[in-house]
Amino acid sequence: MNPQASTPSSTGTTPVATRDEKCRHFTARGRQCRLPALRSGLCFRHAALELQPTQPVDVDLSADFLIKLDDLQSADQINQFLAKLLLLVVQNRISVRRAAVLAYITNQLLRTVSIKNKEDKDNPPQIIFDMPGPDRERVPSPEPPYADVRT
Repeated sequence: MNPQASTPSSTGTTPVATRDEKCRHFTARGRQCRLPALRSGLCFRHAALELQPTQPVDVDLSADFLIKLDDLQSADQINQFLAKLLLLVVQNRISVRRAAVLAYITNQLLRTVSIKNKEDKDNPPQIIFDMPGPDRERVPSPEPPYADVRT
């Protein structure tokens, strides 16, 4: 004797699956999941996957950033980029995974900027005195080195 799942009643409740029923999820190869089904007809894993909010489709968001991506050369510009990235994640316009990758890349840029600034401090600019000397061929007119006030 095999107990059957109850039929849906007029109240609109979902039928309760029996222990013998398997999850109705099929893999890409056509195999059926072997875990026992819950009320929804799916196992706990596949039911949780259905309940997860869908991630936004990753599209080109470079127009949303005020800074050109080539100009990330200072800590202030990287800070502005991260602030905009945070807004996009909060607005659910970019996936969390993509934002994490961009934040990691930005962290690497910030590290290279700080190293570059440190190298610039270690090697101060050199002042080269390479001013041309006076033209020795031109003879200046003889003038007194002081103003003549006797006249």
